Amino acid sequence: MNRVNILSFSDTLASNKPYPERSEVKQKWYDLLAEYLMAVLVSPIRHRVSHSRFNLMRVARLTDRYASKFEAFTNEELAQHAQKMRGRLRRQGFKIQISSACFALIREAAWRSLGKRHYDSQVVAGWALLNGELAEMATGEGKTFAATLPACVVALAGYPVHVITVNDYLAQRDAEIMAPLYEFLGLSVGFVVQGMSKSERRQAYGCAVTYCTNKELAFDYLKDGVALGKRNSRLHLALEKLRGDYARDEELVLRGLYFAVVDEADSVFIDEASTPLILSSSVDAGNQGEDYREGLEIARSLEAGIDFELDLQTRRIDLLGAGKQKIETFAQSLGERGVWSSIRAREELVTQGLSALLLYKKDQHYVVIDNSVQIVDESTGRVMPDRSWERGLHQFIEEKEGCELSARKETLARLTYQRLFRRYLRLAGMTGTAQEVAREIKSTYKLSVTHVPLNMPSKRKILSSRLYLRAEQKWHAVSKVVDKLANQEERPVLIGTRSVKASEEISTLLSQQNIEHTLLNAKQDETEALVIASAGQRSRVTVATNIAGRGTDIELEEWVQKNGGLHVILTEYHDSKRVDRQLFGRCARQGDPGSCEVIVSLEDEIYTTYTPKLTRFSAKLLQRWSFTERTVLWVLTTLAQFSSEAKSKQLRTQTMKNDKQLNTVLAFSGRGE
Repeated sequence: MNRVNILSFSDTLASNKPYPERSEVKQKWYDLLAEYLMAVLVSPIRHRVSHSRFNLMRVARLTDRYASKFEAFTNEELAQHAQKMRGRLRRQGFKIQISSACFALIREAAWRSLGKRHYDSQVVAGWALLNGELAEMATGEGKTFAATLPACVVALAGYPVHVITVNDYLAQRDAEIMAPLYEFLGLSVGFVVQGMSKSERRQAYGCAVTYCTNKELAFDYLKDGVALGKRNSRLHLALEKLRGDYARDEELVLRGLYFAVVDEADSVFIDEASTPLILSSSVDAGNQGEDYREGLEIARSLEAGIDFELDLQTRRIDLLGAGKQKIETFAQSLGERGVWSSIRAREELVTQGLSALLLYKKDQHYVVIDNSVQIVDESTGRVMPDRSWERGLHQFIEEKEGCELSARKETLARLTYQRLFRRYLRLAGMTGTAQEVAREIKSTYKLSVTHVPLNMPSKRKILSSRLYLRAEQKWHAVSKVVDKLANQEERPVLIGTRSVKASEEISTLLSQQNIEHTLLNAKQDETEALVIASAGQRSRVTVATNIAGRGTDIELEEWVQKNGGLHVILTEYHDSKRVDRQLFGRCARQGDPGSCEVIVSLEDEIYTTYTPKLTRFSAKLLQRWSFTERTVLWVLTTLAQFSSEAKSKQLRTQTMKNDKQLNTVLAFSGRGE
């Protein structure tokens, strides 16, 4: 494990920011080459040796050794001893002996304040997190509770801790549930959610431990950067304070980037890293509504393959000569006024119009709620009401759907998650699915992935996968399975879909067959968590987009535990294997029984987008020889997901490269981020 002592904070001294964070250093080519060779040649060997079960469990044994000592303490004595730990942690750092003693104390405090103890697997995960690694824990192994171990240790040492999760509900829920433990140890805890005022945010970030979402944290950091302006060095800040000027201090909400534990780290570090975070302000759109209408008019008249090339895999549209000529003719008919007078501007406008028409689909990439276009997070199925597409794309989609046009956005600052999280003095993460992207996480965020052993052996049963030619055949097969399991065997069933549209298709079919069920899609509130939490009840059928309710445990009724457990059906493979594993992880948690199966069709988007020719050939094979079904499914899915993940990685790399280049230009102009 990484033995760099967090207490040295050497990067703080080199930082040119007014609060501690890791400075960005441009690596030389030979350093990058050395890192690559280490990752390819040395890291796999070192990983197998240092992260063996024996070494990982050492911290659990040491924690058990200290446990009996603290069991004899009164509540007051335990709290007092926690305060005495502060000085030792500051002096000695987070070595295994003192960390194990702290873990034992925290575990005893958790039992007295929350009524539960950390499992050995959670202690192991806590040690990995404290050492700045990414802990891969299977779904249902208690990542939220495990995170309290490093959070309490670092907070007791006197350093601010951020526990970062994926939505507001989880941030507030986790902070409130774990609050008794922190308070028992004399630590303050707060949470940051959307809609809070600046003073409320500053107060929350001022706590020893702060729970927040990745988006709220990122935008608060960007706002701090804008508030600081150009003169943001430690010297300038010190001079201002000597003059008694604390105005800029009052504009800041964060205290720095010390230690972060990122929950669902693969989602944050990978899935959401393809798009830069943009802090913007609304500006008067003027007469641009007419430009968008005209842009859609000419876009609808263009033909694919003749006027433009469409690449669904890279989600890219390139105008051809014929298309450019049609746009020029159209502009001349308008008198080449406004945006139409510029060749580059009008071609970009029409390209965005084509993107709105061909690349962004209703009930998949966005939904229309109360006459407003709201983006859907494809990795979670949740709406993001506070987000909008840039460069006029959002307005084009609003025009396409007949919604009132929102104000155009002007960029104030931008930053990628890659650059943001690398600025923490110590970064850690936890997720149930990291092995597929371990190398990218290591190269980008400098985090090694540590696999944490299961607390109890898995009892999950994986049934044979089924592949159908047509989507309607797939849905009828799904409905038959649901009828058999839920109505006849009275087992709960969770149906995972990839889009809002797909969830509504199976919901309609189930309703036609009088199968009672709950539909969950594109919502991000407490209802989501409640629906998922009750998905393990007898005969309960739940249809959910992707992995809605991620972070919420599905509690099984006692009858269900004795009669097969929860059954999960994957109705469409996702672009990443990780998301498929996340869905399967909903069943058979913590030693419970459970089963899962795959029921898909050749009309699914992943096949039509990434392997169209092979998919058409496979259809012919299946019509002649049904015994090829399993082979065809394996080959198609492997190739399609490989292609999708490669394209996504390429996009993330390009996004980070563009962000660095833009930041260099902005810094040169004196604007910074």
